[in-house]
Amino acid sequence: MHQIKTAGAFTLLAVACLTIMVGCVIVPGLTAVAENLGTPSAASWLVTVPSLGVVVFGPLAGRLIDRVGAYLALKWGLFGYGLLGSGGVLLHGTIPVMIDRLLLGGATAVVMAAGTVLISLFYSGQARMKMIASQGMSIELGGVIFLFIGGLLASLGWRWPFLLYLVAWLLLAMQILFVPRPPAQPESKNTGEEAREPATVNGKLKTVYFAAISSMLCFFTGVIVIPQQFHQLHIGAAETGYFLSFVSLVAVFAAAAMPKMVSRVGEFGTLYVAFACYAAAHLIFSAAAGVAWFVAGGILMGAGFGLSVPLVNHMTVEQSDARVRGRNLAWLSMAIFSGQFLSSFMEFIPGNASVIFAGAALIGIAIMVMLWILRRGIRED
Repeated sequence: MHQIKTAGAFTLLAVACLTIMVGCVIVPGLTAVAENLGTPSAASWLVTVPSLGVVVFGPLAGRLIDRVGAYLALKWGLFGYGLLGSGGVLLHGTIPVMIDRLLLGGATAVVMAAGTVLISLFYSGQARMKMIASQGMSIELGGVIFLFIGGLLASLGWRWPFLLYLVAWLLLAMQILFVPRPPAQPESKNTGEEAREPATVNGKLKTVYFAAISSMLCFFTGVIVIPQQFHQLHIGAAETGYFLSFVSLVAVFAAAAMPKMVSRVGEFGTLYVAFACYAAAHLIFSAAAGVAWFVAGGILMGAGFGLSVPLVNHMTVEQSDARVRGRNLAWLSMAIFSGQFLSSFMEFIPGNASVIFAGAALIGIAIMVMLWILRRGIRED
């Protein structure tokens, strides 16, 4: 197995940051961005359409990786990510802007899948598990960094946050310099065995995928609605970015505490706690009369994210045979971004933001009940 040095490992972890960055870069200045791109009535879709792109193009991303290899696929994915992300600032009107965001999601699917496959090729056993856990932490830390910088850039003008997408080209240069070409995948010879394996594995992972979709639905409902609520409270784009980066920072600490939580209450117990945090956060948001209440809710929302997203990643790895691990992780990525996309439809709940938050709280409680039912089904099997 080829060795990868610290700089190469850092590059692969930095690539993971692009997953949360794809939609969140423009969140702090979302209202101004939507108005200037000619999509004022579809602001939330600017954030979530890339998620739809990940879901739509996810299978194609897998085929591309199988055909040209993860290393070359990552190079093309990073190039397309930077081009489509930054180039969106030059477009105007709902149709061209949304097509660009959809294709950006396709590039994100390639980057996500190829980055995870490279980690699986360079690492094995416990080292692989640690890298995948670090990958989850990197995603959340990316939210802290890019939301913070996005808020600063949004205060300079609505166009400036789009420059952050060019970070992908910096990572492309780092890949060329620091990441060696990996060995060929030996698993490719076992296609006959793989074809017989997935049905059983996927059956065990249904609950994990459901939890992943639900977690992102709860989290991104807050990410989408809070900036609009802050705008009505005359809170600026920079302050909105600070708040959302604070939520992501809480998620980083919650993810660090997740292994201890799992050792105490188990995997499903930790998921119950995560969705209880989501439900409580949205209840606080629905009744919040000032920034202090939003801070309290933000702590709970970040805790829900940090306890759930790295955990479903870990559970997918643990429950997957080595021959289908990459495929199952690709399905997990699609599940995660499906939840992010579905959060757009929360705005169709009749009423104001308080009603939407209350609806999200009820969904969080309902998910806890569903997880309990699904867990009983797993035990009976």
